[in-house]
Amino acid sequence: MKQILALFTLLYSSFCFGQEQYTLSGYVKDASNGETLIGSTVFIRELNGGSITNVYGFYSITLPPGDYNVEYRYVGFDTQTRPLSLTENVRMDIELQEENVELEAIVVSAEREDANVTSIEMSTAKLDIKSITKIPAFVGEVDIIKSIQLLPGVSTVGEGASGFNVRGGGVGQNLVLLDEAPVYQSSHLFGFFSVFNPDAVKDVKLYKGGIPSQYGGRLSSILDIRMKEGNSKEYDVSGGIGTVFSRLAVEGPINDKASFIVAGRRSYIDILARPFTDVLDDGAGLYFYDLTAKTNYNINEKNRVYLSGYFGRDVFKFDKRQGFDWGNRTGTLRWNHLFSDRFFSNFTAFYSNYDYAFAFGEDDRDKFRWTSKIITHDFKPEFTWFINGANELTFGGEAILYRFKPANAVSVSDGERTDISLEERKGFEGSLYVGSDHKISKKLTAQYGLRYSMFSYFGGTAYTYSDTIPGLRPEVTGAKKYDDWESIKTYHNLEPRVSLRYQLSPSSSIKASYNRMNQYIHLVSNTVAATPIDVWQPSTNNIKPQQGNQVALGYFRNFRSNLFETSIEVYHKWNKNQVDYIDGADLFINEFLEGQLLEGKGRAYGVEFYLKKTRGRFNGWMSYTLGKSELLVDGINFGRDVENRKGKWYPTRFDQRHNFKLTTNYQLTKNISLSGIFTFVSGTPTTFPTDRYVVQDYVIPMTDNRRNNFRVPDYHRLDFSVTVDNVWRGVPKKRSGKVRSGEDYLVLSVYNVYGRENPFAIYFAQGDERFLAGESVDTSASQVAILGTMVPSISYNFKF
Repeated sequence: MKQILALFTLLYSSFCFGQEQYTLSGYVKDASNGETLIGSTVFIRELNGGSITNVYGFYSITLPPGDYNVEYRYVGFDTQTRPLSLTENVRMDIELQEENVELEAIVVSAEREDANVTSIEMSTAKLDIKSITKIPAFVGEVDIIKSIQLLPGVSTVGEGASGFNVRGGGVGQNLVLLDEAPVYQSSHLFGFFSVFNPDAVKDVKLYKGGIPSQYGGRLSSILDIRMKEGNSKEYDVSGGIGTVFSRLAVEGPINDKASFIVAGRRSYIDILARPFTDVLDDGAGLYFYDLTAKTNYNINEKNRVYLSGYFGRDVFKFDKRQGFDWGNRTGTLRWNHLFSDRFFSNFTAFYSNYDYAFAFGEDDRDKFRWTSKIITHDFKPEFTWFINGANELTFGGEAILYRFKPANAVSVSDGERTDISLEERKGFEGSLYVGSDHKISKKLTAQYGLRYSMFSYFGGTAYTYSDTIPGLRPEVTGAKKYDDWESIKTYHNLEPRVSLRYQLSPSSSIKASYNRMNQYIHLVSNTVAATPIDVWQPSTNNIKPQQGNQVALGYFRNFRSNLFETSIEVYHKWNKNQVDYIDGADLFINEFLEGQLLEGKGRAYGVEFYLKKTRGRFNGWMSYTLGKSELLVDGINFGRDVENRKGKWYPTRFDQRHNFKLTTNYQLTKNISLSGIFTFVSGTPTTFPTDRYVVQDYVIPMTDNRRNNFRVPDYHRLDFSVTVDNVWRGVPKKRSGKVRSGEDYLVLSVYNVYGRENPFAIYFAQGDERFLAGESVDTSASQVAILGTMVPSISYNFKF
């Protein structure tokens, strides 16, 4: 490691040559619970500049010797100013106190006041739990995934759809991380709730573009969710009782060096309904649960370790034999180590397991069961070198082992057992990266880097297919068996990243970015929306990795002393090796799935508008996105070119021309606040029949080769909530020699206030009546709305 440091010192000596330098470093924490504060500002008055803390709350600034006044700032906390006489390296850990907010000065923000203008980041959004709890949510429950869908460029295809879409990308093109471990299914109850317990979450950050080089593996976005470490000062118990589920979290110190947090949730619709219906008899169930836990140990000033895990599952049982279920399990072990005041490192190892199961059958003689899973093992070292006040270098690598078990399936018919399981597939993804944050001048800042990634598909049977006209099912021409760890196909790619910010004035800036991403695993689905039982498929000798490029340009401006934040961003994405499927594709337990898939080009472009009022009794934000997302795949949407079947551009299933969201909060009194959300989204594309045949009075719908040729009606919805703080004003109680009082609040909410029947899908059918020969057979279109009525709810939340 010393040799590596020496090498980088030579490379960057031009930045500090001939200058005596000392380093100020440390951690910034919340004084009430010891939690590190991500993104805190460390500001040097004399230099009119400074730094911010990283995702572990650490900062490092290298300065010439001298006398300075150092300000430590974080939104919602009192600013601390410390005089500093810098004659040697100084370690200064700071704890900030929450400020007493007057009614007129209520702040809704997770970043410093001018961060949107002065930060190098663009196409990025950060939310903290305090902001998220103010947003009206379905049945009054705080939800992280629903919250980010209120941001520009983020959408979903409708209620009952899992995951989210970013700038015209698919659900499977988002990398969702919980303490750095990937979560492959981010939703409970088919998208109505996220799998992340808000009581255990500290920080949420979404990258839509300008993605730093340390991230990779998906084309559209990175959602980085960081868990709390646990209160290191005193014990806390928090939770909530709601209409659909209840939750409970316990956190506190283990000793003076360690703390923990454990948080759990469980829905109870099945428990409440059981006395009133016999539908749930014979082992039927409808529920979900999750458990989140984390602990950390501060070994000394230079070393700290963290251990965290998530365990969650959804269960839908029609009876004790039939139904389906799915769930995530993750575990993360991290070690923070300071090699010096200017050299920070983190080593992460994690495990992730997503599995689902489907079963039906009335007895052991006639039954079917299918289980599937994707297992991920990962090791990731990361290093940050704080070279000087103008340069910060990040470099590291990642090694990921994937194990795909697409189907362990057994069918029993009249007592005869048939095993139709598919063999396990494996893949290895490796990467190396380097990135630099460089303050070129007072007005110009750059963030640039390069990521090298590779993927090797190995073990099992590799198939080859015949050449055929695009869109037609090919024939299998060969199969070769490889040893478990024998490489079948390897891919290599370079991913350049660059972001620029030019400060026009103290209140305005322009930003630009470019990034290339490669994705080596693919989510294959032919349903209206992504479902928990969609298929994950690795890149193989027949399926190439997806590659995406994106450029973005934005103008950022604040008004009235940062009271209003505004931004306009335009983006353009062009992708290759996008995966779609042939007409009539069979994706269910198909050994030859690769032959059902087609590859093509993708493009998405649009403009995003954002307006936010950051403080005051009335605050909130408005976002509007005008966008377009399309695919070009030979064999699909080829019109009259029946011979060559050359495709024409067609909209993706999640293409939405207009996406408007308005989020408002009003502090009526000190204890009562009102919140509202209005959503308007253009109808999403779908494929409708274009012709029909009638055979013996039965209508057979026919569709030409056009894909997504119609749109469902527009989606719009109004939500409203009332939050009442300090419902029970109990007498303060003594604990551990300290006077403590509980905190609680009641949320009354109405989802879909005016009962809009928003369409999720439209299907066609004919009636049951018989027709005479020669009479026209009537058919009708029916609209499916997941929620077509107003949904009132109440939830009670507490902390003591």
